[in-house]
Amino acid sequence: MIDNLRGSAFMVLAMAFFSIEDAFIKAAAATVPLGEILFLFGLFGMAIFMLLTKRANENIFHPAILSWPVFIRAACEVLGRLFFSLSLVLIPLSTLSAILQATPLIVVMGAAIFFGEKVGWRRWSAILLGLVGVLLIIRPGMEGFEPASLFAVLGTLGFAGRDLATRAAPKVLSNVQLGVYGFCVLMPVGLVLLMFDETSGGVVLPSGVASLQILGTIIFGVAAYYSLTIAMRVGEVSVVTPFRYTRLVFALILGIIVFGERPDVLTIIGSIIIIGGGIYTLFRSRALAKG
Repeated sequence: MIDNLRGSAFMVLAMAFFSIEDAFIKAAAATVPLGEILFLFGLFGMAIFMLLTKRANENIFHPAILSWPVFIRAACEVLGRLFFSLSLVLIPLSTLSAILQATPLIVVMGAAIFFGEKVGWRRWSAILLGLVGVLLIIRPGMEGFEPASLFAVLGTLGFAGRDLATRAAPKVLSNVQLGVYGFCVLMPVGLVLLMFDETSGGVVLPSGVASLQILGTIIFGVAAYYSLTIAMRVGEVSVVTPFRYTRLVFALILGIIVFGERPDVLTIIGSIIIIGGGIYTLFRSRALAKG
């Protein structure tokens, strides 16, 4: 009981930190090229996790990183981070976070397809309902449709693929070791963005405010990842995972207060549908596990 309470508390904390990290990236990108931000975020995040790895007396470069699940995880991390970051700059934070809430549903669907996990009609219905919620938010072909919101969908697919590949990764790799590799791939992503972003004009020297925003991105990003690791290790997965949805609450608050966003009715309805489907899927999975 105590472990589940601690795990749930750390999950809420992680979601709050992730939302603050997103807000810092969105704010910094107004004056600093996104590619530069991602490169610095990856560089310093990797350095911090390398220190944590050494502190745990683990090898930074474990031979197991040369396995297909780790390669696939890195590729999905690149796709997830790239499209997530692009959408973070181009669409409202609240809209992006709402679409991101579909990740657990996609993970369940992927587990059924790639790992042969049994998913009954109730959970398939919840998954389809969640996808309907995503369509309500991005509303393709309707007035108010933002093409950039498709980047958020691609980012969500990338993160879901990363989570599935993490599950398939060799068990000898710890979470902090995976953290090193996860932040490492952000550097080439940042460099590629800098190369192809003709509007940025290349690397710039951040102002004092932008430097603090990038520092905030690094601090809260690392703290979020570390808190998430603790949450998943301390509590039962089926208990702590539903608290991932608190990220949307924090994103809505930051979006309204910091960026003056006003989510419309369809976005709110779609968010409720996605969260409802996700929570049902998780609790249904837990009930089936108990037999």
